[in-house]
Amino acid sequence: MTPDTPHNDLRPGFLALSTALTGFSEHELLGTGQTMIYLQTVCDMARSDCIADMLDAFCACAIGDDKAALDRHLRLCILSHPRHGPLARNLVKLWYTGTWHCLPRDWHESYGGNPADHDHIPSPTSYTEGLLWPAIGANPPGAKPFGYGMWANPPRVFRA
Repeated sequence: MTPDTPHNDLRPGFLALSTALTGFSEHELLGTGQTMIYLQTVCDMARSDCIADMLDAFCACAIGDDKAALDRHLRLCILSHPRHGPLARNLVKLWYTGTWHCLPRDWHESYGGNPADHDHIPSPTSYTEGLLWPAIGANPPGAKPFGYGMWANPPRVFRA
């Protein structure tokens, strides 16, 4: 995707929502290189107007620094909403695992979406850039090795 794509106007809201859903900063999300690919994926699978409506609902109450109020709004108005909830949950899975999961059949029957919606990996780097890996303090198996001879050291375990 190029910077002047049709979905570029959704990017700020998409990043803000993704930050709230994942707990990672915009800087960290942009660092994955997947932002526009994931936005395009969501728009392709669920239609642009569905994602735009979800972003509008999120941005309507995402003003201010009150984290508790934002979390409450996220749970009540986005994750529990019949139209926005499945999209938001898929977005979380997409950021963490690098895989888009097909939206439920009843969601498609109620709200439309792309009849070609299917489970898929949106880009060759989605797996290695998944947020799962930094969240657990590990590197993805088969990619991003720790370095020469690291196999000789015990695994690093991070405790909260």
